[in-house]
Amino acid sequence: MSQDLYELLGVGRDADADAIKKAYRRLARQYHPDVNPDPEAQERFKEVSLAYEVLSDPQKRASYDRGGDPFGGGAGGFGQGAGFSFTDIMDAFFGGGAAGAGRGPRPRERRGQDALIRLEVELAEAAFGVTKELKVDTAVRCGTCGGEGTAAGTHPIPCETCHGAGEVAHVQRSFLGEIRTLRPCPACRGFGTIIPEPCRECSGDGRVRSRRTLTVKIPAGVDNGTRVQLSGEGEVGPGGGPAGDLYVEIHTAQHETFTRHGNDLHCTVTLPMTAAALGTTLTLPTLEADVVSDGENETGLETSFELDVRPGTQSGTEQVLRGRGVPGLRGGRGDLVVTVVVETPTRLDAEQEALLIQLASLRGEEAPTGQVRPSSKSVFGRLRDAFNAH
Repeated sequence: MSQDLYELLGVGRDADADAIKKAYRRLARQYHPDVNPDPEAQERFKEVSLAYEVLSDPQKRASYDRGGDPFGGGAGGFGQGAGFSFTDIMDAFFGGGAAGAGRGPRPRERRGQDALIRLEVELAEAAFGVTKELKVDTAVRCGTCGGEGTAAGTHPIPCETCHGAGEVAHVQRSFLGEIRTLRPCPACRGFGTIIPEPCRECSGDGRVRSRRTLTVKIPAGVDNGTRVQLSGEGEVGPGGGPAGDLYVEIHTAQHETFTRHGNDLHCTVTLPMTAAALGTTLTLPTLEADVVSDGENETGLETSFELDVRPGTQSGTEQVLRGRGVPGLRGGRGDLVVTVVVETPTRLDAEQEALLIQLASLRGEEAPTGQVRPSSKSVFGRLRDAFNAH
């Protein structure tokens, strides 16, 4: 190669290391084979790479400036003696740090994973809130080594293979020359240190499994699938790292009287035919009744309410009682919807049957024909009826 190395990079002989590196990055982006497949560009890239290798090394640059062979008299050419790093190329494209700089050792301490447990609560507990004690089985920091993972009186030591860098270089020959890549050190697994005597309790992991009891406060108004977050109560990370979060997923048990739809409560009341016809007043329990224990109402909660059933109430009639449902997480409260179902007697004795026959006679219902509601007519049908009316 007869062309001057400084001219190849487009810099002056007084250029400093930063100017040389910037020039190389600019030319590498232009001539790299992955960017420019032109064979002439590949040759140009080889020349630029060799020029950068010489001028970025103070000793080789000094030898070149004195007119000597920067490669110690070896045969010139590309692919022989050109030992640029793969990280140099990556730096040229992505603007990384100093040539050959790796990621460094990775820390032993890492954040733990989040944990999820499911908790079943009663409907009243979900509606009005409750405090529960939970037994959870998670990883906790080892009490013997304090999370360091080493036996008593010992500490991690630098890895002799990577000298604490956490990475080792892997050299591979290609048409570009020797490409050097950095890989995690197999001896220390990328940590840069080795534990000579692991803790017997945690085997060097810095954490152990343990069952513990937590207190969780369930807010009023939670529903199926609601998750309550307990920060820092999840799994402790490797190396005694910070714990993740614990999520408590709520599942509501089925209630014998009420069913929940959003913040509304629904219940069904079955009435005999006579009560629906004559009307009555019923005393029904509220959901608050489940909160009162042992029948002693020291909380002042309203445990029952009066439901007025009007005479002639039909089966399927709904009565809505405002504000007697479930409190909302953001305030307010749902409604209680009571559905009345009229029960027709199926077994009558002779006297009851005679009384019903007498009632039917008085109401002229001895042989009812029933009423058939007309179906909705089409537009043409309604127009025809309008013309016939005139």
